Amino acid sequence: MSTVALRSGRAPSSAAWRVVRPLIVVLLAVVAIGIPLWLTLTTSAKPQAEAVRPNLSAPHHWQPAGNYRDAMSQGEMLRGFANSLLVVVPSVLLVLILGAAAAWVFARRSSWLVTAAYAVCISGLLLPPSVITVVMELRQLGLAGTRPGMIAVYTGMYLSTSVFFITGFIRAIPLELEEAARMDGAGPLRIFVRIVLPLLRPVLATATIMVMLYAWSDIFYAFFVLGSGERATLPLNLFKVASAQLYLNNWHLVFAYVVIMSLPMVAVFLVAQRRIVAGITGGAVK
Repeated sequence: MSTVALRSGRAPSSAAWRVVRPLIVVLLAVVAIGIPLWLTLTTSAKPQAEAVRPNLSAPHHWQPAGNYRDAMSQGEMLRGFANSLLVVVPSVLLVLILGAAAAWVFARRSSWLVTAAYAVCISGLLLPPSVITVVMELRQLGLAGTRPGMIAVYTGMYLSTSVFFITGFIRAIPLELEEAARMDGAGPLRIFVRIVLPLLRPVLATATIMVMLYAWSDIFYAFFVLGSGERATLPLNLFKVASAQLYLNNWHLVFAYVVIMSLPMVAVFLVAQRRIVAGITGGAVK
């Protein structure tokens, strides 16, 4: 009887927790994401008089089109967008290709030399690069203030993360697939391109999101490597126009710039998310 009573007493509490837990998660999401997002969107749609002091109130007069148009023209967004693409896209491609190739070797070879190389490679997760050292090396190589120099910095910074995630994923792939291709006469390059890379689509999509998110919004390293000249990326342009006299108290244009700058990352995230689901489903069917 006591056991039955105890179980019946616990049942309502567990049922109530199942109801309350999702509400807590939604509340935390609203506080952490919803409020900043609402502040950004509403401020970017307000006239200058209403946006002098950003708050959570809705605009009395909505003018998002005019704000976004002014932010793009006065903030030189087209040039900044092109500069960001010329730096971020090659960096992501190099991180994915080099990371996948290195991870394949680390996952399939077992020797003390490979283990030591893997430890050195992923040490970048714990040891952030020194800005002074990076800038001095780029100057010695003649790459300071150039896009190739910025691409080299991003590739070196995020290669450790790519290798770490991809190595664990490759270790879960059955080795028999590669052995079967090797018995059919396929060489290492063909095995890597035809067998390994297609199976890496989910983790490559995840790595793409991470690297693009970090590189696209980076302003610290880009400021020291590229500066604020004609090669300035979108975050550098945002920093420049937000601190300039033209944008003093023009928070509606600053927030409009932030919204437009974030749209490519939102699109990449949505596309990559679909690729993750497609890759997992394809692997399950096979």
